[in-house]
Order: sequence, then structure tokens, then C-alpha cells
Amino acid sequence: MRIHELAKKLGLDSKELLIKLKDLNFSVKNHMSSVDNETAEIIIHEIEAIKKKEIEGNVIEVDFPITLKDLAVKLNKKSSELIAELMEQKKFFTLNQNIDKEMALTIAYSYKVTLKQKLSQEEEIQQVESKNLQKRAPIVTFMGHIDHGKTSILDYIRKSKIADKETGGITQHIGAYQVVSEKGEITFLDTPGHETFTAMRARGADITDIVVIVIAADDGVKPQTIEAIDHAKAAGGPIIVAINKIDKANANVDMVKQQLSKVDLVPEDWGGKTTTVGVSAITGQGIDELLDLIIIHAEMLELKADYERPATGVIVESRLCKGKGALASIIVKEGTLNIGDWCVCGNFLGKIKAMHDDLGGMVKSAGPSFPVEILGLNGIPNPGEPLWVVTNEKSAKVIVGKRIENSKNEKFAPAEHIKLEDLFANAKEEKTIQLKVVLKADVGGTLEAVESALKNINSQEVELVIVHKGVGEVNSSDILLAEVTDSIVVGFKVEINVQVRELSRRKGIETRSYQIVYELIDDVKAALEGLLAPQVKRTFVGRAIVKTIFKLSKSGIIAGCIVDKGKVVRGSICELSRNNEVIFKSKVITLKRFKEEVKEVIEGMECGVGIGYNKLEENDVIDIFHEEIITRRLK
Repeated sequence: MRIHELAKKLGLDSKELLIKLKDLNFSVKNHMSSVDNETAEIIIHEIEAIKKKEIEGNVIEVDFPITLKDLAVKLNKKSSELIAELMEQKKFFTLNQNIDKEMALTIAYSYKVTLKQKLSQEEEIQQVESKNLQKRAPIVTFMGHIDHGKTSILDYIRKSKIADKETGGITQHIGAYQVVSEKGEITFLDTPGHETFTAMRARGADITDIVVIVIAADDGVKPQTIEAIDHAKAAGGPIIVAINKIDKANANVDMVKQQLSKVDLVPEDWGGKTTTVGVSAITGQGIDELLDLIIIHAEMLELKADYERPATGVIVESRLCKGKGALASIIVKEGTLNIGDWCVCGNFLGKIKAMHDDLGGMVKSAGPSFPVEILGLNGIPNPGEPLWVVTNEKSAKVIVGKRIENSKNEKFAPAEHIKLEDLFANAKEEKTIQLKVVLKADVGGTLEAVESALKNINSQEVELVIVHKGVGEVNSSDILLAEVTDSIVVGFKVEINVQVRELSRRKGIETRSYQIVYELIDDVKAALEGLLAPQVKRTFVGRAIVKTIFKLSKSGIIAGCIVDKGKVVRGSICELSRNNEVIFKSKVITLKRFKEEVKEVIEGMECGVGIGYNKLEENDVIDIFHEEIITRRLK
């Protein structure tokens, strides 16, 4: 192969190729010199690698979408040049018209440039790399049935561990507090229940490191306990079970452990992996052991944070205080928060004027895992809202202004979550395909029957996961759990009230209710079948060899071909090969015999073929296929 032919193949000027070959120590005299096929392949490989590095090294930051005029300026090219290139592809744009990201990237690539989305000020702040990581205290949330002593245990811990430090100060409730045990510090998040816990997670606040499930030894596992367990499992962190009220005469710890085994929390002393501990909020028995277990789990998690970076935190509670303004309780996640810092939180901003700890004492700074109440925000943010420290007031106003603008645009757009109809589209990229379900029924017997019927649907490729099951109406807690786990909600012979349906609509959660079990099973089967990747049956139709290239004003680049085998059919799937390597996949867009558009051309005949590719070369091979999608059914 001659050098000028090789240059054409690589899309380079002959002189440009000669210079590159000299740099690569290939001894070539001029553009008429020849190289053997093996050397040509090596040269192609080396030059393509150089081109790739050039493109990766030449990165320009832009804002998408971008106008054609602005893209031309960024690429240092004439607008007319870009317009002409797009016209060749039958795409017509004006100078001030926006072009989509994919098209902009393609145009830039042809000029050996990589476009990169310019980060907003908010994204720049959020992407600050954490360095100098140091140990931090674990953040622990207690959950369980309302009467099982969750608050009593927290109160006992609080009083026994910090009473001697108050020195006459007034203890204030800020939704979180930190205690010091003999083995280390622990931060407790005092949320009202699992619904609030999950609502915070739905806002992106995965603040809890360890969950403690509280169960009364005299009452056992209750429906609300199971809800709390399922919400805790969805969070994915360690779960410790505190079996409370062991001081009572009718306490039955073994009963509780047996019940735990039935909800996939098998205690360690029963051969499982769930840590359990007996405690009494009255006598204090087992409390120190519980704190030690929390510290042990925290050490296993190796919790660390950067104390020196700009601070980030999460809102625990917020309220309006007469005479002071907006007060917000937060737990710092990264960095150190200081009085005087400018921060943004949701659609609000402010300069921190004062900070108090949970004992009511004034503090000047707060590090990772430390809970404080701050004064200075110009509004009341929601629990779970992230807080970020920014460089100055100007940055804070720019970020909040952009957020408010975006929230207006998103106000009427429902959130996107998985639907029965589009499960396949959402899951075809996944290695493990799952359909997650929150299941509710009217009575226990019906619930078990429906669960059994669902689990009997046979499929080796699709896994049906019941995230939570329970008896009673579909409630807001079910919707929130479905939101954070990307599940659908299925009810059988239960009501779904107007408020819950409205919440479901706002959150974009598919919620269905059935009265007949066969309808439920048929719908889920149909959804699972949608998840099964369809088989594609491909049949070879024909092959065309490119003999010459035409450039037509209306049709763009057309390959003058001879049909070597079978036939070429307009609209069929095709693959373009060069040197036995597939380089482009498309459809036969244009098929001509002389000047007439035809449906097919048979073996031995000449034709003009357009496939939407403008870099066709002589001797390229176009293979034509017919594809049939075969939907697979479950048994």
C-alpha cells in the first residue's frame, strides 16, 4: 500500500502522515513509497492511538446545549464550515440554533477536540476532593414500634452520659446529640420514626451509619417493627437489635429472636449475622454493652472524614423562632463548619451568625458527625436537605438563584421511577434484573397467598424482590420506601386513599390495587416478560461491494455498488466493513437504480446505496440483514 493511500485511509494529509511516521521512526522516503500489509496495519494502529491521545488531550469546557455559532468559536472554526458539514448529513441549522450534546460531541471529535460539560459553581463545590481523612464518630438512628422504649433508651443514654457535663446549662432538643462512651464518641439521630428516616434518604441524605431496631421483650415484633426493619434494610447499613424491657417479669427474649429469624434477621447466637443485645431503659442493664457494640460496628466501617475541606452537612430539624428567625439543626458530614461561613441549603442561603450544641452551649466550630443548631439561614429548609459552605455571598446567591429557576421548571414534571410498562427499557443495561415490590393486603392469610403466587412465577433471569409486605392500607410510608428502593407498590383488596395517591403521583411511584389475584399475577408476569431480554434472530439477506463514491446535493454521500450476493433491500439493517472489521452500523436509507429510488436490487446488479456515512471508500463491504425480535414468555 502506498503512503498517499494510507494517508487517505487515516483521513490525513500525505505530508502530515510522513511527519508522524518520521516521529515514529518509520523509514519512508515520500508519499509514493509503499509498505507491506503488516506494516500498514502497525502504522494504522500507531496513528489511531496518537489521534486518540490528541483528542483526549485537547479538552474544551462548554455549556450544553450550545448554539452552532458558539461551538464554532470554541473550535476556532468558521460557522460556515460547520454548517456545510451538517448539510452533508442532511441536517440544517441556523447560527443561533441550539444543537444537542451528542451532535456537538461528534462535530468536535472530527476536529480532534473533546467537549466537556462546564461545571456549575454548585458542582465545583460538591466535587471538592476529600483529603487528609481522619476518624469520625458514628451516626446512629433508633427505630421501632412506638411503645417499645426507643425514646426511653435514648433518654437513659443521654442522661447517664452527659448529665455531669451540663454544669447547670439547659439541655435543648435539636434532633441529634453526641455522647462520649469509654471507647469513643457516638452521635444519635433522634428522628420521630422510620417514615422520617426514609423521607430524609429520599432527599439524598444517607446520613445514618448504623440503625438500632428497638423491640420490647414482652411484646415482640409488631407490624410497625417490620416496617422499621424493611426501611433499615433499604438503607443498606449495619443493623443492631436492642431487645428492651428485659427487666419485666414477662420478658421473652427467645420469642423475639424467633420472630427476628422469620424476617431474615437471624441472631448471631442462633447462627445468623444479626447482632442482638438485651437492655433495660429503666435499670440501665445492657446499655453499656449496646454502646460498645455500636463502637465495634463503627470500627469495622472505618468511618473517616476530611476535617479541613469546606463543610457539608444535613438538616435534621428546622423551625422559626420568634425574635431569632430561622433555626436549623444539622449534623456536619465533612469539613469544619465555622461561625461566619456562607452556606446554601435547598433554596435558602445565609451567613452563620451563631451555633449551639445540644447542651445549649455556644460553639465557634463543628467538625464531622457533630450536631449543632445554626442561626443565619433566610428560610426554613426541609429535614434531609444538604447544606454546603460556599466561598462568599455572591456564590451563594448564584447557586440559590439557579436552584429556584430549576425548581420552577421541574414543578410540573413528575419524578421518574420504574413502571410496569417500561421495566425492560430501564433494566436492559443491568447485569442482575430485579422487579422490586412493596406488597400490601387486607389480611395475613391473603398476604401469604399473594406472596407465594408471586414467588412461584418461574424465571431464571429475573428476580422478584419483595422489599416490604404488610397488612392494611397502602400508606405514605410505603410510597416513601418505594421511592428510595425504586419499587412499585401493589395492593390486594386494600384501599388507597386520595392523599396517598397524590403523594404517589408527585413522587412518580406506580401504585396499583387489585381485587382478583389472577389479574395481579398476570400484570406482574407481563412486567417480568418485559424484563426478559428478547432474542434477536438475524438472517443474512445480501452483500454489496462499494466500487465508487458519489456526492449528491440532495441525497448526500452515495456508494456506487455491485450486489455481490443475495439482494439489497431498502430499510434493512446493514453493517459496513473495511479490512474485515465492522466500522459502522446503520440502515439502508437510500437505494437507487440509476436515478430511480427502488425497494430492492438483486445479485449481479449495480445500485446506489446511502447509509448515512460520509467517509465511504472503494472496496468497502456492506452486508444486509433482516432482524426479527422474538419475545420470550415465562412458563
